[in-house]
Amino acid sequence: MSNSAGAVRNGLVLRLSVPAAGDLRAIAGEIAAKLAEQLGVKAAEGGLPAALDDLARSVDPASGDDVAFEFYKVDQELKIEASCHGRASQARVPLAS
Repeated sequence: MSNSAGAVRNGLVLRLSVPAAGDLRAIAGEIAAKLAEQLGVKAAEGGLPAALDDLARSVDPASGDDVAFEFYKVDQELKIEASCHGRASQARVPLAS
């Protein structure tokens, strides 16, 4: 990710689909943290991997299912949506102003 902080205008930034459980699931948290850093998430908001875990649990995937995460920049927030089998949940994280 070579873009400078704030370079992405409002809209979809990244779509990621990972298994609900296992080693690959942990990658989603790492990618989200790096993406958030590039978009300017405040340092105090370092709990993105935990937030993704909460979102994944809220869509209640079976262990063999994939969870899709979509990351949007909406004004001064990073909006994260998780979905699985028609169930969806979202969280918003403030970006640095």
